[in-house]
Amino acid sequence: MAIRPVVKMGNAQLATPSLPVKQFATNALRSLLVDMQDTMKEKGGIGIAAPQIGVNLRVVIFGFEKSERYPDAKPIPFTVLINPVIEVLSQEQEEGWEGCLSVPGLRGLVPRFTKIRYRGFDADGRPIDVTAEGFHARVVQHECDHLDGILFPQRVKDLRHFGFEDELGEMAKSTPD
Repeated sequence: MAIRPVVKMGNAQLATPSLPVKQFATNALRSLLVDMQDTMKEKGGIGIAAPQIGVNLRVVIFGFEKSERYPDAKPIPFTVLINPVIEVLSQEQEEGWEGCLSVPGLRGLVPRFTKIRYRGFDADGRPIDVTAEGFHARVVQHECDHLDGILFPQRVKDLRHFGFEDELGEMAKSTPD
């Protein structure tokens, strides 16, 4: 339908917790999802949250076959996840490089839980219940953070591992998986 502008870090919209979706299978929700997918694809992302295109709803999409931004990452099935809830299944954390469409040109080394279970709903209101590990778990945590007004730089523990992609070089393209 439309490629929307991506809201960038510094905009208050990204710091505002999102509201739950109350109605599924609506034209408005389907239109939002198409716009999110078109925007994610155009910008070369592997995931996007509704707040990133200015919509204050608990909706994320993610998934890819191959990613230029994360060339070593294993594919993740395309997923629409509405009103997500994350359950941590292992307290083990792993650091990995992250970037974000709302923080263009920057990357940071972010610790994330290595194994999670995420639940929520698809566009028609059907339940989703998935256990994810590694990079898949990282992507879900990153996207769901947007719904709570959190951007990845807020999770970087050591600012020596946060900077512009072109300055960090190949180091910032690697994934631990």
